Amino acid sequence: MATDRSRRRTWTLGVAVLFTIVVLYLTTGVASGLRGGANIVVTPFSWAVNTIARPIGHLLAGTINYSDVVAQNEKLRYQLGRAEMQANEAWAFSRQLEQLTTQLSVPFVGALPTVSAQVTTVSPTNFAATIGISKGRDSGVLVGMPVVANGGLIGRVIAATASGATIRLITDTSSSVGVTFNTGTTDLIVSGRGPNNGLGASSVPLGTAIAPGTRLSTDGLNGGLYPAGLPVASVKTVTLTPGAATYNLTLQPAADLQHLSYLDVVLWEPAA
Repeated sequence: MATDRSRRRTWTLGVAVLFTIVVLYLTTGVASGLRGGANIVVTPFSWAVNTIARPIGHLLAGTINYSDVVAQNEKLRYQLGRAEMQANEAWAFSRQLEQLTTQLSVPFVGALPTVSAQVTTVSPTNFAATIGISKGRDSGVLVGMPVVANGGLIGRVIAATASGATIRLITDTSSSVGVTFNTGTTDLIVSGRGPNNGLGASSVPLGTAIAPGTRLSTDGLNGGLYPAGLPVASVKTVTLTPGAATYNLTLQPAADLQHLSYLDVVLWEPAA
């Protein structure tokens, strides 16, 4: 009996062990199968999610990078604008210095004192030619004083305030300047013909030796409006009217009256 019980116990244990092994095997296989099935089911969804998410990620990254590029471009444009502004300022300063150096080069005034000024207004008409300047009585500028620029005489002061003055140019139709040539032995009166017509002289005696290119300077006669030796104009044409006993002259101003930025007022007053 004891032997039969032992055999049954051994057989039961063996069956239990075998059952456990089978269950474990089946469980492992089923779990692996379930995992494999889950992978098969989930994989298409994972691919779809990756397919959609990847370009969105690139788009977001591109948006961020684009913003950086825009910011960098704005910064570069700002820096370029500042560089251009500085270059323009340097050019303007250089140009201003050049104008000052050129227009204020007036060695022909000799030892006469001068006051430099800037042109502030220009008021030309067909007949009148006047300009305003930045210096006045406070700087010693008085009515009647000659005004010169690079090349020669440009006019005289006709009005002055404490801080400014008005200049009548020699091309004004009411302007006249006593001039001389041929070493000061011949005197003429040069008259303004309007801003667009320059200067002229009439009633020049036929016996006068004058030709195109002849230079005319202020005569400096006693009681005259200007000191002697200031360049005024050069002869462009000499015209003889048939039957007349005199020449007519067309003249070119010695100074460039069309591009005045700076000038000098000569601190000289006509004799009373």
